[in-house]
Amino acid sequence: MNLKQYIIQKSQEVGIDIIGFTDSGRLDDLKDYLYERRENNRETEFEEKDLEKRVDPKSIFPHCKSIIVVGISYNVDFNEKVDFELKGKISKSSWGEDYHRVVKDRIEKLIDEIEKEIEFNYISFVDTGPLVDRELARKAGVGWYGKNCSIINDKYGSFIFIGYILTDLDIESDNPILSQCGDCNLCLRACPTGALEAPYKFNPKKCISYLTQTKDEIPYELREKMGIKVYGCDTCQIVCPKNKSALNSKNNEFVPVNTKGYIDIEEIFNMSNSEFKKKYGSMAGSWRGKNILKRNCIIAIGNMKDVNNIEFLEKALKDPSPMIRQYAAWAIKKIKKAQGRGCCF
Repeated sequence: MNLKQYIIQKSQEVGIDIIGFTDSGRLDDLKDYLYERRENNRETEFEEKDLEKRVDPKSIFPHCKSIIVVGISYNVDFNEKVDFELKGKISKSSWGEDYHRVVKDRIEKLIDEIEKEIEFNYISFVDTGPLVDRELARKAGVGWYGKNCSIINDKYGSFIFIGYILTDLDIESDNPILSQCGDCNLCLRACPTGALEAPYKFNPKKCISYLTQTKDEIPYELREKMGIKVYGCDTCQIVCPKNKSALNSKNNEFVPVNTKGYIDIEEIFNMSNSEFKKKYGSMAGSWRGKNILKRNCIIAIGNMKDVNNIEFLEKALKDPSPMIRQYAAWAIKKIKKAQGRGCCF
């Protein structure tokens, strides 16, 4: 039996869109880059602090020989309009079901299929692992780095979720794919905050996707660039030509049935925690909790610059959370300034 071909076949049967294989070699090409990010204060609070664990698969799984990397497309089409006025935009990465659960489920099904043929040891991760998953995906031929630092696949574009399995199996590695961006720089030009500072150079602390998740205070000048985005940002991917011709995803779990891709701002401010969990608990963007999303909604209202929203914001000034009160005061000031009105804040 050809184990690699068997795994490829079974991956398709369990609903995995892309699969690649790489060895357990260290990712030392990234080490200088990771140190540079640390020295320039560009690490985020979501990253593994031990750099050895970020570059050495065997520091995570000592018996590692081969790594299976999978990709799941979330490039679903959905254009249904919402029937509420105050809305905050959710990125495609948080449409539908939490991708951690979906990808993990597919990986576990693949593992079950492999175990039918051979005993092996493994450990798997979806987004929360210490290794640089995009580098593993590049090495395994799942895709290539775009200038926006996303992994781009020839068939599915960059709207893909990545997961990986460290194994003690001997499997032939696939070849990495060179970047195909050419002279295109649409993503760099489109980035609202300038987080894409140069081709393949990314400042995560200026990225709207990061800003909508961090608990740190968001600088004024970056708040104004967030528009009405309350979780994530798709701008650099939307403008990418490779996504224009990408296959649509067949993974219906990512269709935003409950939210239609937006948060009802008035509703979320009037929800109990249990009501929030019932409606939004299954989406990836809920992991930071209701208050962070409420903060992002306040920023969105400020960026709408509609004087009719001031009454709503004045109610938010009485919110139990000091963070919400602080951002509400900022939003009121911003709206009044845009309207040429005085403000006491």
